[in-house]
Amino acid sequence: MVEDEPEVREMIRFILEPKGYQVDEADNAQDARRLLSQRGYDLILMDWMLPGRSGLDLTRELRQMARSNTPPVILLTARSEESDKVKGLESGADDYITKPFSPREMLARIKAVLRRNRGDQTERGIEFAGLSIEPSHHIVAIDGTPLHLSPAEYRLLYFFMTHPDRVFSRTQILDQVWGVTASVDERTVDVHIRRLRKQLTPSGHHNFLQTVRSVGYRFSPGNSQLKQPSS
Repeated sequence: MVEDEPEVREMIRFILEPKGYQVDEADNAQDARRLLSQRGYDLILMDWMLPGRSGLDLTRELRQMARSNTPPVILLTARSEESDKVKGLESGADDYITKPFSPREMLARIKAVLRRNRGDQTERGIEFAGLSIEPSHHIVAIDGTPLHLSPAEYRLLYFFMTHPDRVFSRTQILDQVWGVTASVDERTVDVHIRRLRKQLTPSGHHNFLQTVRSVGYRFSPGNSQLKQPSS
């Protein structure tokens, strides 16, 4: 948990610890980076407005780190405008909780993000035209070179690669990738599609993600054949 207000940290700890969660605290971005370098975490609750460096900047840095296993991030903020939510998601956050929030909402969102992040760990890997994904190790690679995606980008790519050449509406993608209980809107899909395309652009694989006008999106690898990556 990265939060500079002591009363908010105390409230979050009061919500989470009785449910069996272990909580470490940082009140600024520098201390948060130190904790992240010392141990692994399943999830980060990140306040947007922190003293010095913002939580938004730290989230961006985490998504650019040369690791594929950075934990999912839920942003905590009093900013409730749609433009703020889009900005938060574009930074690499997986979800967005607006203050003030209820204990039930926080627990539900944490459970949903953790469930989504762990849900595909036992599935088999697949490959299209050098773009491969290994769920058992949570690794995406292009011609063997790791591609560092956020958890949400990873789940989105995995969903498309396991359903090639099928057209999905934004609502269907939300249900399948974020879950039917997720309180996010269809703009979330557009934001993450845009981020995923940007990641795939240097290799040319962004062309696989196609917009179907007035309908939604599809992953179309053309004549590329599905392969099981060698172990």
